[in-house]
Amino acid sequence: MPYDLTDEQRDRYRATSVRSQLRKQAYLRNHSEDAPVGGIKLGQRLDPEDLMPQLDQNGLTSLSLFSGGGGLDIGFERAGFAHRASVEILDVCGETLRANRPSWEVHSGNLDGDVRSVAFSKFRGVDVVHGGPPCQPFSIAGKQAGAADPRNMWPDFIRCVLQTKPRAFVAENVPGLLDRKFESFVQQNIIDPLAGGYTVFRFKLSAHDFGVPQARKRVFFVGFRSKKDAARWIEPAPTHGDVATLFGPLLPRNTARCALGLPASDFDVVAPTLRSGFTGPRNTTGVLNSRAALKIWNGMGIWPNGVQSTASKAAAYPPENGHFRMSVADCALLQGFPSSWRFSGAVYQALGQIGNSVCPPAAYAVARQVARALKDGE
Repeated sequence: MPYDLTDEQRDRYRATSVRSQLRKQAYLRNHSEDAPVGGIKLGQRLDPEDLMPQLDQNGLTSLSLFSGGGGLDIGFERAGFAHRASVEILDVCGETLRANRPSWEVHSGNLDGDVRSVAFSKFRGVDVVHGGPPCQPFSIAGKQAGAADPRNMWPDFIRCVLQTKPRAFVAENVPGLLDRKFESFVQQNIIDPLAGGYTVFRFKLSAHDFGVPQARKRVFFVGFRSKKDAARWIEPAPTHGDVATLFGPLLPRNTARCALGLPASDFDVVAPTLRSGFTGPRNTTGVLNSRAALKIWNGMGIWPNGVQSTASKAAAYPPENGHFRMSVADCALLQGFPSSWRFSGAVYQALGQIGNSVCPPAAYAVARQVARALKDGE
């Protein structure tokens, strides 16, 4: 829903935007993109790879659908799976995957990466199929049109599972998919087509429970072809939290300012859910998703708008309120991507890939449990 602003507020925001653009233009006239600048001195930053230690190859292969910026792909890779192929319709996402993993088989673009036209039988024999079908049909921002939304790609994910017959599959989506209004959709489009072939589990995970410095909840569907494998399945247990559990103490949550290496502050919490740069009526370079979220960002002294391509650019023209302006790399860190992972495309495209991705540490936690269920049965 658009913000209900008065004409006075709109004029004030426009004036602020103009001043910001003028500061940016002045900087670019006198500096190269990577010129060193002053500003906030950063301390040690979170290394997301520490949240998902690289495991030895487990002998299992994975096929990725709706690969996007590679969140699930990274999680499965670091959990020891061998990458079979990625299928993604957006060219810029394909560029990101190829640039980071030149050895991967990547099918992207309208011709090669459209799941609706792929003959998945050629991938038969893969151990796990994973992917996040577009979430807009089930999200509030996407108006929750469900099966009537042309972006509903669940039938093609299920078709892939039926054609490849993997030992297991993992599908991710927004929590709204488990709302009562979608009960019949889930039953008719996910459970029923796989009845008799797979035992399916559904559960929600919060990324900050696995060390990601961001509040992001997602629903997962995990299915096993063998009932014995299904009997060994155990949902991932949180590794980070505020209190101890029956399984022992948890590591403290990673908060946004601390993760970004910013100086200590009286208010530091996990970041609000990052908005995708692909959403909204225009290509946005901000990650703000609500007015409530803005209060949290403001409290932490972090500016969620006007994200820049590099840290140098971000530091060159801080917002008028003096808050820390983020770069693409900062947003990627808050999503749990390794610092070595680079995103292709313009800033809004990079933010789109980041905001649409499964947080890699959460994907890693699911991938580890899937591997344990499959390997313990061998």
